[in-house]
Amino acid sequence: MNKTIRGYLSPYTTTSRGRITVYDVPVSDMTRVIPLLYKEPSVELKTIFAADVTKKKAGFRVLYVFGIPKEHSFVVLSVAIQTGTEFPSLTKYIHEASGYERKIHSMMGLTPVGHPDLRPFILHENWPMSVFPLRKHVSGTKRPPMAKGDYQFHTVQGEGIYEIPVGPIHAGIIEPGHFRFSMAGEEILLLEPKLGFKHRGVEKLFETIPFSDTIRLSERVSGDTSLTHSLAYCQAIEELAGITVSKKTALLRVVYSELERLANHINDIGFIMLDTGYSFGGSNGQRLRETVMQWNERLTGSRYLRGVNAIGRATKDIPKETRDSLAAYCASFEQDFREIIAVANESSSLYNRLEGTGTLDKTTAEDHGVIGVAGRAIGLVHDARKDYPYASYGTLPFSISLQTTGDVRARFGVRVKEVYTSLSLIRQAIAKLQNAPDSAVKKVISLKKNSIGIGVTEGWRGDIVYTVLTDDKGHISRVDVRDPSFLIWPALGHAGRGNVVPDFPLINKSFNLSYSGHDL
Repeated sequence: MNKTIRGYLSPYTTTSRGRITVYDVPVSDMTRVIPLLYKEPSVELKTIFAADVTKKKAGFRVLYVFGIPKEHSFVVLSVAIQTGTEFPSLTKYIHEASGYERKIHSMMGLTPVGHPDLRPFILHENWPMSVFPLRKHVSGTKRPPMAKGDYQFHTVQGEGIYEIPVGPIHAGIIEPGHFRFSMAGEEILLLEPKLGFKHRGVEKLFETIPFSDTIRLSERVSGDTSLTHSLAYCQAIEELAGITVSKKTALLRVVYSELERLANHINDIGFIMLDTGYSFGGSNGQRLRETVMQWNERLTGSRYLRGVNAIGRATKDIPKETRDSLAAYCASFEQDFREIIAVANESSSLYNRLEGTGTLDKTTAEDHGVIGVAGRAIGLVHDARKDYPYASYGTLPFSISLQTTGDVRARFGVRVKEVYTSLSLIRQAIAKLQNAPDSAVKKVISLKKNSIGIGVTEGWRGDIVYTVLTDDKGHISRVDVRDPSFLIWPALGHAGRGNVVPDFPLINKSFNLSYSGHDL
């Protein structure tokens, strides 16, 4: 942590928990200190959430979690709300804070005073606005009385303006989400997503289900990212339990993480081409993805790599002869993929359709905190595998895949580069597994009391953050889950402007965000 950051935070009470430093910041100082910290180039805002500590007669706490890349350390600013349910909004200082504050308002019942848009968030109009699911006294199993609210979309005024509602049920087999288009002729003037149709009360479930079931729950936050979500959760718990994984486990986690990334990127590459009418690319993308899914099942028994992660270990080893076969498969896959991309590169109609479509500008992306593929397509250099090196990523050389134009072609190009990166990382990890030592894992897992653990992984959409709080008995009291889609969904609307409605399926696929990962 540099001197400037220490200077901002020096007046406040500090609690150090390994690589996590918690500062108690009074409500009166938060609008001054937190924006200053946010503007520091050496730190990143990772998540904002609230915790109910009324049982301790301490009211509520709002926690602002900042990461320090390369150092793999975190600064948490904890703001106590001991009387009432109001706290100052930071949205006018930090645009990225807007969604977090809306979620806190809907789910915890705290009001960010000064927030410009406190419409219901995630919870729908049939949910009573006086019931806040994440408060401790609210049951996670009893249905509240039905309400009859009315959600007000943003509107565009003017002669000839009309609206097109799309969803939440779609023609394809995809998750539900509603999109409201405001149109002038064929041009999109405003695109507003409305989500929440996949809300399942995930964060409440973490507090109420048996500890032994929590990894299975994390695997089901966003089904196509089961491995990386559960890995972020495991890392947070391992920090709270004081567990360091073996080199063998760390390498296995790399192999499985990159197989998950590979399957999803090749799937999107194929579907982006298919959405332009380029059937050759679409059919080959599906063909290659299926081979990865078959390898997932061969290695772990699960096509989606469920049941692989456990606290302190990987449950599925890869025998020597299977490693050799996997390495050979990666070489064959790469040759096959290069041939497909070479053919696609000869299609001028394909790239004419991708270029300039769904462009997201860099300033808008930075304001929204855009990460992952969408951010790297604009040249934003964020990758948790480099910034917060976990598993064995710190020992395996690779480059971050970047583009600059921020359109569909750029997002397509980032994915193509990441396929080659994943294949390289799998082969490197397999080679090192030969001599990687293993170690015994604690049979009894005991979590630190009144503590905090943070796990960050790079999912194929962007980084995933799990923050776990424990109570005075060492039990889980709060789990905050931040999927990358939470940050990127609002930016999707900006990428739609100036395009036409038939462009939207292509634009949407080029982001391919998670509905369930956002809605929790």
